[in-house]
Amino acid sequence: MSLFINEAHAAAGPAPAAGGGMEMIIMLAVFGAVFYFMIYRPQAKRVKEHKGLMSALSKGDEVLTQGGIVGKIVKVSDEKDFMVISITEGTEVTIQKSAVSAVLPKGTMKSL
Repeated sequence: MSLFINEAHAAAGPAPAAGGGMEMIIMLAVFGAVFYFMIYRPQAKRVKEHKGLMSALSKGDEVLTQGGIVGKIVKVSDEKDFMVISITEGTEVTIQKSAVSAVLPKGTMKSL
């Protein structure tokens, strides 16, 4: 009857059971573990190190800001999140503590 179209024949056996219960839970657990170890844990470690750096800042430290400014800390305000750094003699800038990206070794400003 049909010259160009083949007739579809149903499979003789019972339909396969639709899985996905336990496999889906295992897959979600694996994705959660990958997310934790590759994204959340390293970021939390960096935040913890940066908070430690911020609490250790004191007068006389030489710092590098996120904007690339190198200066020496003149005044640190404990109750506020700001500090004053001296870029050169007579030039002082007020910045946020969180803008500090690194504490430099003593004498770095003289070698620049």
